[in-house]
Amino acid sequence: MKHFSLLASTALALMLTSHLAIAATELPALMPLPSTISQGDGSFPLTASFTVAYATPPDERLTAAVNRTLTRMQYSSGVALAHAAVVPSAGSLTISVSGPDAAVQGVDDDESYHLAVTAQGIQLASTTVVGALHGLETLLQLATFRDGHAIIPAVTIDDQPRFRWRGLMIDVARHFEPVEVIKRNLDAMALVKLNVFHWHLSDDQGFRAESKRFPKLTAEGSHGEFYTQEEMREVVAYAHARGIRVVPEFDMPGHTLSWQVAYPDIGSTSGPFSLPDRFGIHDEALDPTRESTYKFLDALVGEMAAIFPDAYFHIGGDESNGNAWRSNPKIVAFMKSHDIKDTDALQVYFNSKLLKIVAKHGKHMIGWDEVFTPGLPKDIVIESWRGQESLSKAAAQGYQGILAAPYYLDGMATAEKHFLADPVPADTQLTPEQQKSVLGGEVAMWAEQINPQTIDSRIWPRAAAIAERFWSPQSDRDVESMYTRLWPVSLQLETVGLTHISGPQKMLRNLAQSQQPADLDTLASVLEPVSFHERYQGQHTDARTPLDRLVDAVVPDPPSRFEMSRSVNEALADGAAAGSAREVLRQRFQSWVDAAATLNTLISLSPRMADAAPRVQQLAQLGQTGLQALKALPGKTAPAGWREQQTQIINEAAKSVALTRFTFLLSLQKLVDAAGGAIQ
Repeated sequence: MKHFSLLASTALALMLTSHLAIAATELPALMPLPSTISQGDGSFPLTASFTVAYATPPDERLTAAVNRTLTRMQYSSGVALAHAAVVPSAGSLTISVSGPDAAVQGVDDDESYHLAVTAQGIQLASTTVVGALHGLETLLQLATFRDGHAIIPAVTIDDQPRFRWRGLMIDVARHFEPVEVIKRNLDAMALVKLNVFHWHLSDDQGFRAESKRFPKLTAEGSHGEFYTQEEMREVVAYAHARGIRVVPEFDMPGHTLSWQVAYPDIGSTSGPFSLPDRFGIHDEALDPTRESTYKFLDALVGEMAAIFPDAYFHIGGDESNGNAWRSNPKIVAFMKSHDIKDTDALQVYFNSKLLKIVAKHGKHMIGWDEVFTPGLPKDIVIESWRGQESLSKAAAQGYQGILAAPYYLDGMATAEKHFLADPVPADTQLTPEQQKSVLGGEVAMWAEQINPQTIDSRIWPRAAAIAERFWSPQSDRDVESMYTRLWPVSLQLETVGLTHISGPQKMLRNLAQSQQPADLDTLASVLEPVSFHERYQGQHTDARTPLDRLVDAVVPDPPSRFEMSRSVNEALADGAAAGSAREVLRQRFQSWVDAAATLNTLISLSPRMADAAPRVQQLAQLGQTGLQALKALPGKTAPAGWREQQTQIINEAAKSVALTRFTFLLSLQKLVDAAGGAIQ
């Protein structure tokens, strides 16, 4: 059976723009695209005699990164490089870092680098070690094969990020993620030049960070799933070695039910409390009127600040609905005596007190949109989940901000949609000075519907497209270029340990009880999960919901959507490619029809697949629709009423079944319209 995948794509001639000027010949897939790149003549061969020289004395972080680079390059090229010699001068690769390496990486660090590859050698220069780390990742992406030989094409790259803050937030409170999951995602972040790991460590469902001052936070508030202080320091060091800052989040005053299970005295309601299985917003909140609450927070923040050396500390601040405060007579009386008009104003009071605590421990405070209220001190950073309008409003008033809203991966939006969303779009009303307040953006992976087996496929490779939005010039908006580069980069991400490809394949094998579930692969390749909200409403997911169904094995925005769109466009165009595109489509449609019989047998034997039975019938119907459309295109033979009948089939298939949706329906409808419209 023929398989259809863009994963076989290996290169794309990068577009010529005012920012990106290279020759028309193909280069390996680069993601994110560099600020400027020009292609030279020839290439540098990778051989066993490859050496590294340091024009300036290297530190431990740089030498470790070079060793990792050589190991990965050896794996991808087949050339024995892992033990390449370090020479005093004129190596195959010469690295120069002109500035000292900071003990604690900062938001304003220079991340730029210069990379020049000629037939004679490779020069990598930067001001900081972080810049050199980025340059090494680009060098790895450049390595390719020509005429059976491993080479690096001749290029000159001058590169720097567009935004200073390029983050990935992982929520580990709803479903815990072990340290090895965090580490492999840090490796993936480094590959695509993301530089902030936002670690969402507490929420109603769990407190995941060991506190020795308050040991019951994890003893009673984590179901035994938490990170020891040694593990947290290990993650911080691992991230630092890869040029990534770690910003912890401890959400307060709401989303603190796990805190109150352990220490009810800091809460606004009397309890008794237990860790909830239910997701969503809970009423419980810290008591902002007691000085004992702030003494507790002072000790906790101080303890965590010593573990996380970054200058920023995230306090959450979102979705505190005020119900617990309004129902507590003592808190209501406090509000009256202090002329606090409502619970929003009470949260401002809480934030102001908390800000002093965070600042006392040498940190800048970050909070979600809800902290953006009148009277908020200017040195609080706003992270916006409400969107560009909210972020722009904060920036216009002088607040620094981070955009997260368009990059919520649990919404299951396409890489295209994420890629085109911009923290500072071209039509922004912000002045150039106000635009400087937008630090950048963050990819957000909330954990209600993921676990360690599925998390990678929910984050990657879509996060790589967002990483390019944060790094590359604003003019970089070519969606076809992005997708053509995304699939080879997805394979590179697998080489650093991600399971975003192997994880879903493993789950499909388990569902089919087969080592080679080809027909189930065919079905899964054209399905994707419904959005977070649709799944939550349709399945009523909670912390105990098994995440082991077809919806968990299929991936958001798989290659089939873009492949189908491109094939249909080519098939309908007047050109030499039309005939071959129609043949590709014919084989694809026939594979859907052929898969149905085997899948019906599989589903009858697998209780976990029972809800997907309608999808099998629809797949066969849609395959027949496609085959009929292709027959109609050249001969104009589609009967009257055919288009309406097929549109009805497509519309029925657009409904959610088994918490999945088909990826290709818009393209198939376009083909049907063209075939039906051919009737005279």
